[in-house]
Amino acid sequence: MSDDHGHGHGHGHESEVDSALARVEALSNEKVHHAGDHEGPFSVHVLGLGPCGAAVISELAGSGLPGFSAVAVDVGQGSLSGLAAGGSVRAVELPIPSREDLSSALNRYREFLKMEYPRYYWNPNYEPWLPGDLEIPASGAEMSRAVAKAVYGAEYYQNREITEALDGFAESVLASEHTPLVVVAFSLAEAVGSGIVVEIARHLSSIKLGRRPWVVGMGVLPQEVDATFFPVINELDCMIDTEKNNGVMAVWGDLYKNPFTGGFFVVPDDGVHSPVEAIASFCSVRGGRDLYETLKALNWLAVPGDQWHPAIRGQQSDRWVNVLVTRPLEEVDSLAGVGLVEGFSTEYAEARVFGGGKRATAAAKAVGAAIAGVATTRVDPVVETVAADNEFVGVVLPRASKLDLEMFVPARAAYDAIEDWEEHLLMHSWLLDLGVMLCEPSIRFDGMGGECIWGCACWVVVPHAAIRGETVVSVVDELDPAVAVSG
Repeated sequence: MSDDHGHGHGHGHESEVDSALARVEALSNEKVHHAGDHEGPFSVHVLGLGPCGAAVISELAGSGLPGFSAVAVDVGQGSLSGLAAGGSVRAVELPIPSREDLSSALNRYREFLKMEYPRYYWNPNYEPWLPGDLEIPASGAEMSRAVAKAVYGAEYYQNREITEALDGFAESVLASEHTPLVVVAFSLAEAVGSGIVVEIARHLSSIKLGRRPWVVGMGVLPQEVDATFFPVINELDCMIDTEKNNGVMAVWGDLYKNPFTGGFFVVPDDGVHSPVEAIASFCSVRGGRDLYETLKALNWLAVPGDQWHPAIRGQQSDRWVNVLVTRPLEEVDSLAGVGLVEGFSTEYAEARVFGGGKRATAAAKAVGAAIAGVATTRVDPVVETVAADNEFVGVVLPRASKLDLEMFVPARAAYDAIEDWEEHLLMHSWLLDLGVMLCEPSIRFDGMGGECIWGCACWVVVPHAAIRGETVVSVVDELDPAVAVSG
């Protein structure tokens, strides 16, 4: 279909469109994201959270990756008993505290945050975010995201094992003789992983690593719709989407800047193909080279053409979701179950066929049509065949938004169907220590998001409609500095 609508104007817009297309074609035709002779070799380092993250580390531990190091984190004694820790792999089982010990730590949280960030606003209305009569679950029992956050925070801020483990992990990353790629792996369906990632990712990326290496999020999508997915994906959305993240930092400061400097991938779990194997395979193949080149491509797409420089990191938009799918060579005829809505459209998609011979050739021919079955792209999907010992097909469908995830709207409906305020609270994690329940409307500033759980003026400069994925009626263009103060 022609792009000429016969209006006789809008040449500036057409120029912008042509420039955007040229940048996509540079990936497709010129392979500008391929690693040059001066790039690499690479080392892969994994922070694995919850059972899913620990499983990823187990898959990678025996892969022989040069410079590999990892820390697995879970809650409860024996939770990581299946992980063969030792050498470059460390396991940290956060102990379940007594109610008294946890209350003592949470009562000191303002002190902890003030030491971490001198600009922290000492809110006189602060109270621990966990209800006073809430029973702390026993080791191995199901827990909420809000409780997982509390357990992690109590251990980290009191300089216990997890603090020392993160310091050692960061040292291994920064001491690598290769170009380090840091992967934070977890499941968006697990309370521990999704509950602590919003804290531990910033502690690692922004504080321990100083935002120097690329830190990449790898989150496994739930198999089934659950109300908790709504706060999980929205917390990540307000963390990674630059416009929304700026609205958070306008009130709370740059300590809450997006920690995923290399981007974020979601990995579907269709119940047939292992998302753990998908993450491990894609991160380890050719020593991390293909992961690096994919990150480079995503960065290329995120940086405007007139600002491009190899040292610039792209600013994420609301289309920060990158879908990673892997399949055996014989199973690429269909990509059903990737978790995207029908009619999903993006600029670019890429498949890498790892292996050789007739099976790889057949897979390369089939995967392009499979991509076309789940996504419309501005240029034909790029398919490359790469010689590798580990034979599989890796597909990246970049630049989706949360609304492109078929689970988002049903999860919102499930969340709305729950009327209990405390249940909503326990589904949240990020910003609870600041008094903000992100997915609820502000009680002080009309149209904005973030209910203050203490009844004062804690909020975020993000329209509530944007958090809900609905039409934004009005947006705060310029924030009055006098308003951007909590209390």
